[in-house]
Amino acid sequence: MKTTCLINNYNYSRYVVEAAESALKQSLPFDEIIIVDDCSTDDSVSVIREHFASFPTVRLIAKDKNEGQLSSFNTGSNAATGDIVFFLDADDRYDEHYLEESLKCYHEHKETDFLFCAHRKFQDAEGIVSPYRYSRDLGFSVILALYVKASIGSVTSTISMRRWVLDRMFPIPDPEDWRTRADDCLVWGSSVVGARKYYLEKPLVEYRVHGNNSHYGRAHGMGFRFRRKLATNRLFSFFRKRMGYDDNLIEYAHAEFRTIQRPSFKELRAYWNLILSDSYLQTGKFRMLITILIHYFKHNSRKASCR
Repeated sequence: MKTTCLINNYNYSRYVVEAAESALKQSLPFDEIIIVDDCSTDDSVSVIREHFASFPTVRLIAKDKNEGQLSSFNTGSNAATGDIVFFLDADDRYDEHYLEESLKCYHEHKETDFLFCAHRKFQDAEGIVSPYRYSRDLGFSVILALYVKASIGSVTSTISMRRWVLDRMFPIPDPEDWRTRADDCLVWGSSVVGARKYYLEKPLVEYRVHGNNSHYGRAHGMGFRFRRKLATNRLFSFFRKRMGYDDNLIEYAHAEFRTIQRPSFKELRAYWNLILSDSYLQTGKFRMLITILIHYFKHNSRKASCR
């Protein structure tokens, strides 16, 4: 199984070497490491060439125009040849066992299409960020993403996905909408195109907190939130059209819920409210609600781990 590490960089010459070295020093090596430089105005390109010119698995793509993070994802996804592609922001780092542990999880849970893990903050903040309490199969999330914009994932550097998911998502239009925070495109897009997701509770990624983070700890005004809403609506419209979805998919919500290995009460409530809110479902609501209740009480208390 061929693996690609896709690093996106813009003006992070002081960090990008650490990021790339963390990919190079994996206990199980990547087959290829692609660094996409988004036309940096610092010395990033010369630094990358100086440090990694002699490494045959490292490839630099130096863009001639700055277009933002999503544009770098578009460029990198087109160049990547791996069966599984791992994303890494140039200011973050991998634990040396990240790839090995991730591939082990893909191997043991063969239905997994999209994997993300816990991460550890460092530099200006500390602590472990764990979106869920334990490792588990999160199932499919097409409907939950389309109708309530549920975000089943985490920051860029914790994310990997199978090649078919990448091919179905990219290229994504309107890169100007996502000059930063394009990890949302990865998370939402993978859900909508039908990726089955798995969460690994091990903190195998180091997320750097510093003054130039694009959104960590920042407050945003009304103008940003309005533009963000428009961009999000355009993104979902694009994915819905690409996949050719019917207008109403909520009638399948109970089936999607049953793909979640051990659903939480929060997940139960989300699907419950979604089913109740659908005015098109005049019949069958009671059966759907009973179905998700049975699945919830049967499975939600079981423990599991990805070993």
